[in-house]
Amino acid sequence: MIKFLKDLPANVTGIELTGEITKAQYDEVFPEIDRLAKREGEINYLVKLNTPLKNITAGVWWDDFKLAMRHFSKWHRMAIITNDKVIDKLADIFGFAFPGEAKTFGMAEYTEAVTWVSA
Repeated sequence: MIKFLKDLPANVTGIELTGEITKAQYDEVFPEIDRLAKREGEINYLVKLNTPLKNITAGVWWDDFKLAMRHFSKWHRMAIITNDKVIDKLADIFGFAFPGEAKTFGMAEYTEAVTWVSA
């Protein structure tokens, strides 16, 4: 399930992923990112991962790539919040391919992640 996070700064869109994540669910993220890019001129994105990688379908990974390319020059920062060491390591490995800055945070560092991503 994807839940949009509330109470974030106006220049940040945030989601929380729990359970199984499907392409149909992830497609709902695109309009929010489009609105943020239009309103702010840049994208600051926070993803809170409360699900293991095996619960994220292949269609989601493809959509994630398309989302990154859709506004390539507007990506500013992405904060990934997880306690999963595999996801943390993958973010480090593939961070170079992300068009903006990306940083991972532990679940206990939510406040720090919001501060960083919104700067």
